[in-house]
Amino acid sequence: MRCRTALSMTATATLALAALATAPAQAAPADKPQVLASFTQTSATSSNAFQAARNDQSRWSAYAFDWSTDYCSKSPDNPFGFPFKPSCARHDFGYRNYKAAGQFPANKARIDSALYEDLKRVCNAYGTAKKASCNATAWTYYQAVKALGD
Repeated sequence: MRCRTALSMTATATLALAALATAPAQAAPADKPQVLASFTQTSATSSNAFQAARNDQSRWSAYAFDWSTDYCSKSPDNPFGFPFKPSCARHDFGYRNYKAAGQFPANKARIDSALYEDLKRVCNAYGTAKKASCNATAWTYYQAVKALGD
């Protein structure tokens, strides 16, 4: 009797695994474009929402977002000590996910502007002289992605 029960359980498990293996991949939620847009706006609210989501990626796993980043690419991530790395990660997120959606050209300018706004928010934390230097660096980064970002 034990042998039959064990065989029955094994057969059931095998069938269940086979069903999972042949099941179609679950599609991303229908609101993926809206969520992507909400994470890539120029506002501080959008930036904060993105950073919270990035810190809890498992909550967003059904959306199959590409969270990978090389941060500020070939530029320093923290030029002159200014912490630009999180802003560059959000910029990469916008580029990678809009490219995957086939919607990059229509969204590039906004994603680049969001980077610039994020960088300026970083700069707002500094006093007058250092803030001016930070803003100049932010402008340079923005002009680089605007002209060369792809």
